[in-house]
Amino acid sequence: QVQLVESGGGSVQAGGSLRLSCASSGYTLSSSCMAWFRQASGNPRERVAVFDTHGSTTYADSVKGRFTISKDNAKTTLSLQMNSLKPEDTAMYYCAASSSSSCIWFPYWGQGTQVTVSS
Repeated sequence: QVQLVESGGGSVQAGGSLRLSCASSGYTLSSSCMAWFRQASGNPRERVAVFDTHGSTTYADSVKGRFTISKDNAKTTLSLQMNSLKPEDTAMYYCAASSSSSCIWFPYWGQGTQVTVSS
């Protein structure tokens, strides 16, 4: 059974940093595309960052240059380093995993971790 568990969320002032982690079990991260999504209240879910099976990363324009997605060497944890946080980054952040190398469909999701940025 695949499980994804996020941690690291919290409250921070604008300009601050947070590091989110996603621990996986029952799953091999190295063979699948992984991503971070976020959803702010009243807004649709937004794909924030993607880490594909070739090690390439892509980011939403809104976070480019501020956020960094990474996976650890053991391929069991996905991380999102968030710097220069802005109030508009406030959202529930979710870790998601594909069932293949494709980065189109993500059937596996964590429960989410809340990030709140105050001005």
